Amino acid sequence: MENIVEVIDEGHVRYIRLNRPEKKNAVNEALAWGVLDAIADAQANDEVWAIGLTGKGDSFCAGLDLSGRGDSASSMGPVTDRLDDIGWVGRFLLQLRQDCDRPIVGGINGVAVGAGLGLAMATDIRIAARSARFMAGYTRIGGSPDGGLTFTLPQAIGYEQAMRFMLENRTVSGEEVVSLGLAGEVVDDDKFEARFKEYCELVASWSPFSARLTKRGMAKASTPIDLRGQVIWERANVLTAFQTEDGKEARKAFFEKRKPEFKGR
Repeated sequence: MENIVEVIDEGHVRYIRLNRPEKKNAVNEALAWGVLDAIADAQANDEVWAIGLTGKGDSFCAGLDLSGRGDSASSMGPVTDRLDDIGWVGRFLLQLRQDCDRPIVGGINGVAVGAGLGLAMATDIRIAARSARFMAGYTRIGGSPDGGLTFTLPQAIGYEQAMRFMLENRTVSGEEVVSLGLAGEVVDDDKFEARFKEYCELVASWSPFSARLTKRGMAKASTPIDLRGQVIWERANVLTAFQTEDGKEARKAFFEKRKPEFKGR
């Protein structure tokens, strides 16, 4: 549990790695709050000028771990002390974009699905391995987007492309990741780690004041909506979707590996 999130400092770069490779870094409460804690700790450290966020093994984050919540390893206290109308999924966007003024480079080393996609899209800059796969997956389980994706996805790729991506349940990889706008750069797998570190070091080579003020300005200019209200709205929508008969049928079909039969109820 202590190493569920790996934190390593190299110069002025703090690398944060999701460390559940045996689960494809699928996120439970322990991992989620561990990531949020690590971002908060980096924000509080004046020697951290840039943050690199990636996954251990061959995946970035395979989405929500449906096998269990996991024991929270957070310094924020017991889970019951942190329950609110947002939850940790919405806090990915708030913590990474709104609360942290260090530039965060996402190293998308493998699959990024659902909540994992939300975490990836909440980073400021993304570099993807050529084998990395971006997928929402919400329609497949009868849900709707969360993790801030109703904000970050249209912002990155445009409204219609975001709608198509979601409703077609698309999987995007390779050069299409860049052409669509999900990441700014795609790198061959054998060169990914070196390029990810090289870019993080580049970001950390500038004055930290310049970088932090740049992010503050960019984040403020690009978030005219109420982010807190938006993630509350997302959570209400996904809970509603999961409570429908269609939502239950979608999840049942998902586990039974068959096409769902929707009835509009």
